[in-house]
Amino acid sequence: MTERMNHPEDVDDATVDAGLLSRLYETMVAVRLLDLDAVAMQRQGIIPGYAPMRGQEAAQVGSAAALDRSVDFAFPTYRELGVAIELGIDPVSYLASHQGAWHGGLWNPAETHLAPLNAVVGGPVTHAVGWAMGARLDHTDGVAITYFGDGASSQGDVHEAMNFAGVYRLPVVFFCQNNGWAISVPTEAQVAGGSVAARAEGYGLVGNRVDGNDVVAVYRATEAAILRARSGGGATVIEAMTYRAGPHSTSDDPGRYRTLDEEQEWLARDPLTLAEARLRELGYVDAYFTGVEAQARDLAAEVRNGVAALDARPGEEMFDFVFQAPTASLLEQKRSWQEASRG
Repeated sequence: MTERMNHPEDVDDATVDAGLLSRLYETMVAVRLLDLDAVAMQRQGIIPGYAPMRGQEAAQVGSAAALDRSVDFAFPTYRELGVAIELGIDPVSYLASHQGAWHGGLWNPAETHLAPLNAVVGGPVTHAVGWAMGARLDHTDGVAITYFGDGASSQGDVHEAMNFAGVYRLPVVFFCQNNGWAISVPTEAQVAGGSVAARAEGYGLVGNRVDGNDVVAVYRATEAAILRARSGGGATVIEAMTYRAGPHSTSDDPGRYRTLDEEQEWLARDPLTLAEARLRELGYVDAYFTGVEAQARDLAAEVRNGVAALDARPGEEMFDFVFQAPTASLLEQKRSWQEASRG
């Protein structure tokens, strides 16, 4: 993504954790500024809509960092900017879908191991399970991780996918970002029993609830789940307890359904603030944090220019990705469209 910053040399026996934390922190800062700028771009008409993820940086970056990008595969929703950036996706390519230039994003899923954005609530979960079955049959040693929210956890697709994964002991990590709200409905009003992770037991899966604002805790929990899946131990449900600090989307007003006191309470546990405090305890100083923010701001400026410069994609592409082998009827439709577009 960006060049890594220099780190202190005098961090005694915590060096490994310090190196991991600093790397994840740098990505989280970049993601935070990209996310804020994406909201600004929507307000300025550069992109028509966006689903902010401020507050969920640790859950997304920490989990994605645990993947083996050569064999594992991630299945996002429409709010996984942090996952995309950690997996090395060009931010302009990611935001192309929000700009309306391309459905699903302008990256190659086969090369990057990140599936296209999925706006269907709970939709990525069934895709991940199907991919995991294929990985099992092909003996690739790959693990699927699928992202969904606490609201999506009430969808039938999610329950069917968990049951299927349990029956076949598939290599899947079901990663639920419990950000407290299913749009305007609080978790306690739509998750029976109060815990998504607790549902795992009913499907023969392992359930683990983790502090979703602690990026290292998320990384360790995901790493353990992936290792377990890769060794044949089956699927895990991780429930990362976090908070959506902003609106559900740029057309939402969270002030209509939640209080400022609630928001302030969660902001005290902002994932970037927690990571910075821990790094300072390990010896990192002001110059480091200033440098990290400067790099992130430079990246955000580059991305803004790149998104603003995106052109409309060729209309013919609407026919090119329907089937692996296009039918005669589809090719005829494409020819008719080309003739009509030429006037």
